[in-house]
Amino acid sequence: MEHYLYPDATADSSYLIPYRALYDKGYRGIIYDIDNTLVPHGAPADDRAKKLFKELHEIGYSVVLVSNNKEPRVKSFCEDVKYAQYIYKAGKPSRKGFVKAMEMMGTDIANTFFVGDQLFTDVWGAKRAGIRSYLVKQIDKKEEIQIILKRRLEWVVLLFYKGYRKRNGQSWPGI
Repeated sequence: MEHYLYPDATADSSYLIPYRALYDKGYRGIIYDIDNTLVPHGAPADDRAKKLFKELHEIGYSVVLVSNNKEPRVKSFCEDVKYAQYIYKAGKPSRKGFVKAMEMMGTDIANTFFVGDQLFTDVWGAKRAGIRSYLVKQIDKKEEIQIILKRRLEWVVLLFYKGYRKRNGQSWPGI
């Protein structure tokens, strides 16, 4: 069963995804959300994010940050982490930003994956674009009210998804 709100894989953190193993499987491009995926909402790039982007560059990945935020937020984060390009006001879950990111990286749906913390913008957008989606746990519980309301609905969707996987003898997805 293909479902646009179900992630292809999950991780407790963006920093715990097996990037080397995914590279060895042929992935070459990564698209990231920023807020609550890499840092708390509105926070600048920290040392952990900078280190991750350097490691991804050394492995050989191309990276694009795709965010619904305005340019000053996305541009400053991108400049801090280096080794990445960015798209602001992406209109997620529209597939447009994801497709543009793949064009920027010179990748396609077969060798690109997305990492984000929300089902209704991140996972849904990636699935609409035809790329693998990683759902990570949100970094910080402090969020804007509209995101808090979406999180409550996400909880219900994830509950059904876990039940579906359990009924079909599947563990929670990894790589």
